[in-house]
Amino acid sequence: MIYPRSPVMETYSRLPVSFTHGDGVWLWSADGRRFLDAIAGIAVCNLGHAHPGVTQAICEQASRLLHTSNLFLIDAQQRLAAELCNLSGMDNVFFGNSGAEANEAAIKIARRHGHLLGIKNPAIVVMENSFHGRTLATLAATGNRKVQAGFEPLVQGFVRTPYNDIEALIKVADSRSDVVAILVEPIQGEAGVIIPSAGYLRALRELCDEQGWLLMLDEVQTGIGRTGPMFAFQSEAIKPDVLTLAKALGNGVPIGACLASGDAATALGIGSHGSTFGGNPLACAAASAVLSAIEDENLLPQATSVGAQLAAALEDVFAGFPGFIELRSRGLMLGLEFAHDCTALPRIALDQGLLVNVTSKRVVRLLPPLVLTEEEADLLVHKLRITLGLFYDAEVKRSEASKQT
Repeated sequence: MIYPRSPVMETYSRLPVSFTHGDGVWLWSADGRRFLDAIAGIAVCNLGHAHPGVTQAICEQASRLLHTSNLFLIDAQQRLAAELCNLSGMDNVFFGNSGAEANEAAIKIARRHGHLLGIKNPAIVVMENSFHGRTLATLAATGNRKVQAGFEPLVQGFVRTPYNDIEALIKVADSRSDVVAILVEPIQGEAGVIIPSAGYLRALRELCDEQGWLLMLDEVQTGIGRTGPMFAFQSEAIKPDVLTLAKALGNGVPIGACLASGDAATALGIGSHGSTFGGNPLACAAASAVLSAIEDENLLPQATSVGAQLAAALEDVFAGFPGFIELRSRGLMLGLEFAHDCTALPRIALDQGLLVNVTSKRVVRLLPPLVLTEEEADLLVHKLRITLGLFYDAEVKRSEASKQT
């Protein structure tokens, strides 16, 4: 049905296309066009669309039981928690419905931990240009003034420092006694796929150990195989005190998870936190199927190898391309930075049957499903090259027209 005025709140700038079905890395629109999905629902559909294992798990669980609430034991939740703890080395899990909820739980853990230590107003160190969600607390933790504007007064208790700057953190440690935790993304996705220096996470771990702070990693975007290992922190052989997940954990079924270890694992007690739908049977069954598929289909090595192939091809194609600055990549998380505003590019890509995303105005972000094959990666590069050529030609013409006027 076409509405003269949409009944949905206009909180998104939506592209003029809707999809009816998908298969792997492909989506089909209502008018029958096929699109190569290089954003995977913003790093959500790591197994692609209509994955048979996840579909079967959802159907089987839905035919038996959808919801009982957390007033009772939920077998699927217990099983998923054990699987996640086994994969991550963490001790326990709180389940919510999104990345923002997972980060809210992390923030509450840090504050409760601080109060248990006798700190009246515990503070959490967060990073410039970070993104942790849009609830009031995660919005305050987010280092983006644009998404905060209009929602003041912001939640207090956050200390902001530059990303990838250990010296700045040492200065905070030397000047404040109220800090209890660091909340940080292993790779800043919304900021433009900003990858820190090698050893950054290990340095954070060492500093937190020295100061008695909790190291809390927001892996909502980097987790579940996106960067190659199951979790990005595993590339530096460390373990956080708190780990947050969402997005790809359910492959499209809403679920968030806040994992904790050590003192952080006992900070929250009965009645201190909750979620009506968090960890319900359907979401947990879907998430367990996701984890099984990643292992059964050997997708972690594929994410690494195909990601490396894709990055090399992009470097080869765009070296010397007008306005191209650099490619940043880890596994199948890639960002191509350009000198000009690229916000119009995703609409142009639609005509090439390609779905891409632009973040921070100048970074073309690619987050294809982990099931992407080498042939599909080559096709992605080909379609993106055509798209950027058309975009550049349009920009030149627009620039020339503006000079004439």
